[in-house]
Amino acid sequence: MSTEVLEQESPASIPHPPGRIPILGDVRNSSPRRPIQDVMRFGKQLGPIFERKIFGRRIVFVSGADMVAELSDEARFAKYLSPAVARLRQIGGDGLFTAYNDEPNWRKAHNLLRPAFTQAAMRSYHQIMVDVARELVADWDTRTTVDVSADMTKLTLETIGRTGFSHPFDSFRRERLHPFVEAMVGALRHAQLRTFLSPPLVGELLWRRADKRNLDRIAFMNGVVDEVIRERREVGHTGPDDLLELMMRAARDDDPDRIDDVNIRHQVLTFLVAGHETTSGALSFAFYYLSQHPEILAKAQAEVDEVWGPDTGADPSFEQIAKLRHVRRVLDEALRMWPTAPIYGREAREDTTLVGRYPMRAGDGVLVSIPSLHRDPAWGPDADVFDPDRFLPARVKARPAHIYKPFGTGERACIGRQFALHEAVLVLGTILRRYDLEPDADYQLRVQERLTVMPDGFRLNLRRRRRS
Repeated sequence: MSTEVLEQESPASIPHPPGRIPILGDVRNSSPRRPIQDVMRFGKQLGPIFERKIFGRRIVFVSGADMVAELSDEARFAKYLSPAVARLRQIGGDGLFTAYNDEPNWRKAHNLLRPAFTQAAMRSYHQIMVDVARELVADWDTRTTVDVSADMTKLTLETIGRTGFSHPFDSFRRERLHPFVEAMVGALRHAQLRTFLSPPLVGELLWRRADKRNLDRIAFMNGVVDEVIRERREVGHTGPDDLLELMMRAARDDDPDRIDDVNIRHQVLTFLVAGHETTSGALSFAFYYLSQHPEILAKAQAEVDEVWGPDTGADPSFEQIAKLRHVRRVLDEALRMWPTAPIYGREAREDTTLVGRYPMRAGDGVLVSIPSLHRDPAWGPDADVFDPDRFLPARVKARPAHIYKPFGTGERACIGRQFALHEAVLVLGTILRRYDLEPDADYQLRVQERLTVMPDGFRLNLRRRRRS
């Protein structure tokens, strides 16, 4: 399976950043630690399609709404694994996120796990999500200043651990993040740097020591997951079906879609990583923008008060989450500004031409820059301004259909989308009901990248709300 992107030279000219250097390629004015923000910057300069060459690898990025609409046609295009995602196969193997389209375990696992994301299943997760949110609040009640990204990471890891695998990580009893998170962050950063800083011939030698450390991280992550699986086999499971039970029952019952133990590990790792890393980033960005816009914050708090009622000790019901429509628009707009899984790839199923100008052979891929797509001119001249009212129903209907893609596209889009949205709105409502959010007046948004994105160093000062 090729990991090159649009390797042939197209008849239509595709721009590239200035200052290309032989062999090294387009490395000037670039940061291997901030490749997504580089892509956004180059997109502003060069337009909705451009190429970069890095150590001989040619990568084409697109963000134009018309191009993304065509790429969303499942009859012509399929998921493409970018070089960075392909490197994550060291962690996820042929799991749902990192499987190639022709690997049978993707379809098997997708069939097995779809029942875990029905509305009935979501109802069974709701109380667990409420309980974890209460643990966060109990922890925040003891403090006046919080590291938002770190605490959202604790919360989302705990939620996916308990709902997906009935395994608590005891996140709020720890002074530091769980060692699994530290290993995961290191592995994601390694994959990002390894993708963009691997010169030919000497790359393997230069990275030998770092690769060894990364294999140790992955071995630790595997060990955590293997312990979760071992515990399930020994203790069994009596509660509602979770992700792990669906996979293990299929193996016990000789289901046609059964997957082996190695792939079960890959799926568990996929959900533990993707199921918490992206949601924690989305929540962190939402809290950042709320803290910067007091009028939007006040409107969101008023909605929570009205919908959830005056009894601040009562848990919200499953149905009440969906009624927080303004809060949901805040989340949607945060995901527009900073989609936390910011790139996805599409490859041609057969020879074709993109928007009538750019020929693609079967198997050629392009990478969609979602943050740039979310700032396409069709969003209007104020696309860099945070405005949740963009997601009022009438304005959504007036926009092109494929201009908002925070969860990817097609049959390989995020299977856990509804899970993530329910969890995030519930957590936003819980915090807004209890606290006023005061940002550090000197903080300027810095975006940390480790294939996903989230605010770096963002802290909030907390004050319990006063009600008449």
